Amino acid sequence: MLKLLSLAASGVLTANALTPPAPTLDWGECPGGPGTVGIECAGLQVPVDWNRPAGRKITLMVGRLPATGPKQGSVQVNLGGPMGMNIDLLRSYGGADAFAGLRRTMDIVTWDLRGGPNLAGMSTNLPCEWTGVRQPRVPRDQAAFDALAAANRAVAEKCQAKDPELFAAMDSGSHARDLDAIRRSLGESTVNFYGASYGGFIGQSYARLFPQHVRSMVLDGTWNHSTDNWDRELTQLARDVQTFMTRFFDWCGCAASWRQVVARAQRHPLPAGSTTYDGNEIRWTGLRLARLGEASYPKLLAALKKAAATGDASGFVPEPPNAPFPSAPSPGVVECTDWPHPTSQRQLQQQVRRMEAAAPYTGAAGTIQLAMLSCIGWPVPVRNPPAALPDGLPPLLMAGNWSEYDTASRVVDKVPGSGSIYHDGPGHTLYQSNECARAKIDDYLANLVVPRRGTRC
Repeated sequence: MLKLLSLAASGVLTANALTPPAPTLDWGECPGGPGTVGIECAGLQVPVDWNRPAGRKITLMVGRLPATGPKQGSVQVNLGGPMGMNIDLLRSYGGADAFAGLRRTMDIVTWDLRGGPNLAGMSTNLPCEWTGVRQPRVPRDQAAFDALAAANRAVAEKCQAKDPELFAAMDSGSHARDLDAIRRSLGESTVNFYGASYGGFIGQSYARLFPQHVRSMVLDGTWNHSTDNWDRELTQLARDVQTFMTRFFDWCGCAASWRQVVARAQRHPLPAGSTTYDGNEIRWTGLRLARLGEASYPKLLAALKKAAATGDASGFVPEPPNAPFPSAPSPGVVECTDWPHPTSQRQLQQQVRRMEAAAPYTGAAGTIQLAMLSCIGWPVPVRNPPAALPDGLPPLLMAGNWSEYDTASRVVDKVPGSGSIYHDGPGHTLYQSNECARAKIDDYLANLVVPRRGTRC
């Protein structure tokens, strides 16, 4: 009992915390109707803080696409986010098409995540001003670091004041505990889980907390949240992201010009339409175009030539309606409690230097590291930090394009017998867009047929 009380006081979620019995789900019409896919909904009460299961409760809205044939189980899906309104996404996700094969034998179950900017009538929300803000630039000294921490804290505390208890319990570990409550409410002993993009972090958190309840798990287009060495993972991630640019440089032979433009912008940000870009912002926009593949290479090369010749970076500016600069969700209530962020300028500079050495073309750009600049000074601790997966998990399945494949491989590498699907091309996630990958994922989720490692689709 002393250990349980200590962990609860620290704010770290554990699977050993007492779990209340889960009620059954009473399916009926969803707020907003069934859509064209015939989705139905049920409310589920869960603790706002899973370390205090007898305390205050919040409501999760759970959605279901019933199996169209003899049912043999269910698949719980998260379509990304981190604040995704999954029920509405499923209504518009092409559920009748994308999940048609899987629905022959499986219910498709999802839920609107706790706290997010949900539609009226869905899960309990945190009534904050949800928006996107310009990703901060790397502070140049401790004074700038302290100013950034104070600015971030002011934004966070404005949201925190709306509901301090829920604000502190928005991490993917809490979402994983919610996922297990849904499993129990469905009367199922194990989970079949499909997580796209940020949903993969919920899956990895669930695998750590409840390895004995995993039957199958798909991580599609995600990153590695299952490491016990975060600094090493940052450098590996930087190398992975840089591959987008090295493909472009193999095409254009312009790597030297790229490094000159980036270095110039790091010294003095270059004009870019209505704003300016420093070196990391040029790297970000270059990566954004390079990720799209060869169709975007001529545009990227033209932007680079213009910046090299005239010092004008406007060619890198994304076309409307995209934000003209790298943006981060605000307030980042999930990310800032899932990922470590620097506590001092010295620590930040050490991490950035290591990433620059590992990936000289892109450095920390396009990685979680720069996104975490918005979390410096956060008023609550990292509740769900990366950690290694436990032994005893069944084979998992990972799917990814280009560098996403390399990064997520470090998750399934640790689980014996796991499979992976690789698409040699641009994009993000495979299930909806790649028929080959979808068929193999469906067969794995329904029948536990694990594709061999590196299966190409």
